[in-house]
Amino acid sequence: MLARLATKRLLEIRQAFRQAPQASRSLSTALNYHVDTPDNKPDLPWEFSDTNKNKVKEILSHYPSNYKQSAVIPLLDLAQQQHGGWLPVSAMNAVAKVIEVAPIRVYEVATFYSMFNRSKVGKYHLLVCGTTPCMIRGSRDIEDALLKHLGVKRNEVTKDGLFSVGEMECMGCCVNAPMITVADYSSGSEGYTYNYYEDVTPKRVVEIVEALRRGEKPPRGTQNPNRINCGPAGGNATLLGEPKPPPCRDLDAC
Repeated sequence: MLARLATKRLLEIRQAFRQAPQASRSLSTALNYHVDTPDNKPDLPWEFSDTNKNKVKEILSHYPSNYKQSAVIPLLDLAQQQHGGWLPVSAMNAVAKVIEVAPIRVYEVATFYSMFNRSKVGKYHLLVCGTTPCMIRGSRDIEDALLKHLGVKRNEVTKDGLFSVGEMECMGCCVNAPMITVADYSSGSEGYTYNYYEDVTPKRVVEIVEALRRGEKPPRGTQNPNRINCGPAGGNATLLGEPKPPPCRDLDAC
C-alpha cells in the first residue's frame, strides 16, 4: 500500500515538473534534477565534431589508458563549448562512452560543478561575481544593471539568444572587485573565450554588453584607466625597485 502511494506521488511530482516551464524551477532543483524536454533527452543523437574528436584524442593522451575517466572534466568542457555553452544529457552520455564509464559517473561531475550549464545560455554568458569582496564593492548593482538593460531575470536568455546573466562565486581577483566574466560561445569551441572584466561599474557593464552585441571585443582585465593590471590606482607608491636582502642573512653563503 505504502509503495503504491509513494509511486503515485513520485509520478505526480514528475508530471508537475514536466508541465512547469524550466525557467521557473528553483536553482537547487535545476542543479540536480533532469526532466526530458524536446531538445534535451537521452535519445537525441550527439557526438563530437571531427575537429573536436582530434581534441578528444589529445586530451586523453595526457592520462594513462586505464585512467580515461580522469579526463571527464576537460571533455565535458569541450562538449559544452561545442554545444553553445550548455550540456544536454546526450552530450554527457557521449562523454561517458569515450571514457568508458557508466553515464551516472559523468552526471555526478556535471551536476556538482556550477560552471557546467545544464540548460541553455546565451552566446555571451555573463557571470557576476557574488562573493563578499565583490558584493561589498557593488556587485548587486552590477547584476541589476545587466538584468534591467537586457530585460531578463537571472539565468534567463534574451529573446535574440545573445545574452544570459548568472552568478558565480569567487573568481580570484578580489583586489579588482567588482568583476564579471564573459563566456563567449558565439564562435563555438574554435573561438571560445573566457574573459575577466574587472573594476566594472553599472555603466561600464552596459557598454561591454553593447560592444559584444556589435561584434566587438572589449579590452579585458581592469576597466579602471588609472590602474595597470592589479596595481594601485595612480601607480605604485612603494616597491619601486629591487628589494634589499634581509640584513641578518648572507645570501651568498646559501
